[in-house]
Amino acid sequence: MKKFTFLVFSLLSVIFTNAQTIVNVTDATLAGDAHWTSDNIYLLDGFVFLEAGTLTIDAGTVIKGKEEPTNGDNASALIITTGAKIMAEGTADNPIIFTAEADDLNDPADLEVTDRGLWGGVILLGKGKLGFNTETAQIEGIESTEPRAQFGGQDDEDNSGVMKYVSIRHGGAELSPGDEINGLTFGGVGSNTVIEHIEVIANDDDGYEWFGGTVSCKWLISAFNKDDCFDYDFGWRGNGQFWFALQGTDKADNGGEHDGAKDDDRTPYSKPMIYNATYIGSGATAVGEDLKNSTALLFRDNAAGMYANSIFTDFANDALEVEDLAAGVDSRNQMETGELVLKNNIWYGFGAGSTWDDVIRPTETGGDISFVKTHLTANANTMENPQIAGISRDADNGLDPRPMGGSPAWENIAAYPENIFFTSVDYKGAFGTENWAKKWTALDAMEYFGEIYVSAFDIDDNGFGLGQNYPNPFKGTTTIEYTIKKSVNVNLSIFDITGKMVQPVVSENQMKGTYKVNVSGLQQGMYFYRLVAGENKATHKMIVQ
Repeated sequence: MKKFTFLVFSLLSVIFTNAQTIVNVTDATLAGDAHWTSDNIYLLDGFVFLEAGTLTIDAGTVIKGKEEPTNGDNASALIITTGAKIMAEGTADNPIIFTAEADDLNDPADLEVTDRGLWGGVILLGKGKLGFNTETAQIEGIESTEPRAQFGGQDDEDNSGVMKYVSIRHGGAELSPGDEINGLTFGGVGSNTVIEHIEVIANDDDGYEWFGGTVSCKWLISAFNKDDCFDYDFGWRGNGQFWFALQGTDKADNGGEHDGAKDDDRTPYSKPMIYNATYIGSGATAVGEDLKNSTALLFRDNAAGMYANSIFTDFANDALEVEDLAAGVDSRNQMETGELVLKNNIWYGFGAGSTWDDVIRPTETGGDISFVKTHLTANANTMENPQIAGISRDADNGLDPRPMGGSPAWENIAAYPENIFFTSVDYKGAFGTENWAKKWTALDAMEYFGEIYVSAFDIDDNGFGLGQNYPNPFKGTTTIEYTIKKSVNVNLSIFDITGKMVQPVVSENQMKGTYKVNVSGLQQGMYFYRLVAGENKATHKMIVQ
């Protein structure tokens, strides 16, 4: 029999299976520092609070939640309190998976994306500032009599730990009618917390919700969740980049539901900066009794913030509402004073129609939307087909969220803030030439993703084409692809931003065809690569991280 070591577990119930050890985890057995390893499956039984210390979860570890806890709790969930941290660092090859007890991970088709609410979710609580009527608040989904569920304070740089390459599946158990748990909830989480490459799929409430704090989040997926994809409130002031939302045709609401503070005139109010989002609704013609699909974006309760270089498409109803009240503070005032900004975004394919007048929803019937139209036009928003390679809500390998070569997503890019968090890319939306959501996600395991658009570039009338290097930005090695129609002398070189050639790549006569070459050995920074093939010339930008 194998020996298993646990750092501070006590009174653990251990059940042996042929493959892995199932370790029952209750609120009483998780105390202080703990280490969860991939040779076990950890089964959450009820609300499990980590009150102090650090929970370290190895790459490849599976954590499941009991649908019916044995202790009388309404759901099973992991709650990292304000006195604790989580260190959950998966990889693309070995993600960390939170899922339902009934989920057989050896059979990706055993549960469907409509199987929601089979357990609770993951909740992180921190000490960041809140836009609330008291300094601290009680996280939603947990009884008000539970003091460990409080969050908030004065430390916007608080650190709740690290979560990377984590997939959260089939959660959102109902605690009472209309009261469910989000897939991943942030309560007052501070800016020193790291959140990257997270998937929430088939949740019975929102995918993600932020209540105050300043945590920033990169590479997020919200798929087939019942309510909103991304929801913020209580004065969240972090950053976001590369967010992907895909909604089902049975249940879904807003792509982004964004509130400012409670009460509305409180400070701080929500003001995040979000770049490179792709939000795909339930389909412009989708209908259903439980399908709201209200808007791609809803701003209210004095919400501010920014969306830039993003794509919003295929929603059954409207594109946008900016709350405009007869009196008091509202998001209209935030937009008109420059605190709420929507710039260089693509909007397309809404059930409400195909003009700004059709798809902007007024707060009241017959209300004013002229200020929204003026803002969208002045800030380079367009209504045009983003030419996403493939949109499918079936497990048929028909989903390819990358923009095609001729897409307007490759044009008119807004400059990025001088902020260490953001990556400057040359496309709108969450994806460029690389689908970063493959390998580690349930979407990929369940065979939603496919390579619908193979070529990374269009070929001109001379049979010549130079593709955008992929991945881009990159670390280490990237690939450049090009096509020539006839035998010709080819020169491909890399230049720095001053125009100095730093690396010759190809210099030879080549026959007609498509070629791929790998480039490496470049220092961090921005470069240009130029292809000259006879009379044909083309240049693209590349970024080394």
